[in-house]
Parts: sequence; C-alpha cells; structure tokens
Amino acid sequence: MEEAVPLLVIVDAANVVGSVPDGWWRDRRGAAERLRDRLAAQGVPGHEGPVDILLVVEGAARGVEPVPGVRVASAPGSGDDHMVALVAEAGDRPVLVVTADRELRRRVRELGADVAGPRTARPSPHRD
Repeated sequence: MEEAVPLLVIVDAANVVGSVPDGWWRDRRGAAERLRDRLAAQGVPGHEGPVDILLVVEGAARGVEPVPGVRVASAPGSGDDHMVALVAEAGDRPVLVVTADRELRRRVRELGADVAGPRTARPSPHRD
C-alpha cells in the first residue's frame, strides 16, 4: 500500500502577519516567530491529514529558525518569487499556499496549487 504524500502548506508569513493590525511592524521577526509557534501548536485548521508546513519569511524576518512541525524558508529576494519557485519544485505533490496576495494567488494557481486566505493560518480572534 502506497503511503500518502503529505499536503505541502506554504505560508506567506509577511502577508499573514500583516493581515491583522496588532503592532507586527514593530517586530517583524517576532511576529513571524509567533506565527510559526501557533502553526506548530495548532497546525492548519481544516486539514487533519498529514501536512508539511513551510513558513516563508523575507526581509526583517529572515533567519527565523524552524521548530518541530514547521519548516522555515528565508526568501533570498522576493518572498512571492520564492513561493512560486517552491510550488514549481513540488511537481505533482499537493500544495496549498496561504496568502491574500492576488497576484501570488494567480501565479501559484497557474502551477496547480490551491490557495487559502490568511485566516487559514491565523484564525480571527473574533471567530465564533
């Protein structure tokens, strides 16, 4: 019996942390680390099967370390371009990209990835 390949969930850290005005701009790296830790503890809501979470960071958040359950990729340049390259490298593997960026969503869909908004990785504190 063939083992299922885990869903690759690529999280646009800058876009997700920027989706809530909670002061993230004062400490971009700290905000990315809090997101990483929340993903490690809670996973990706709605995806109970095996998932491989990859948090893509850029700019001031580069250098965030991975933790068990969440890998981290520091984009060498544009985070969007790096995420598109990661989707292309995934080949036939199922991929979900978490971002609200319209252009990024278009680009990764063209490569066969599914997309979801920031709430997928950062549930709203007002959600019932």
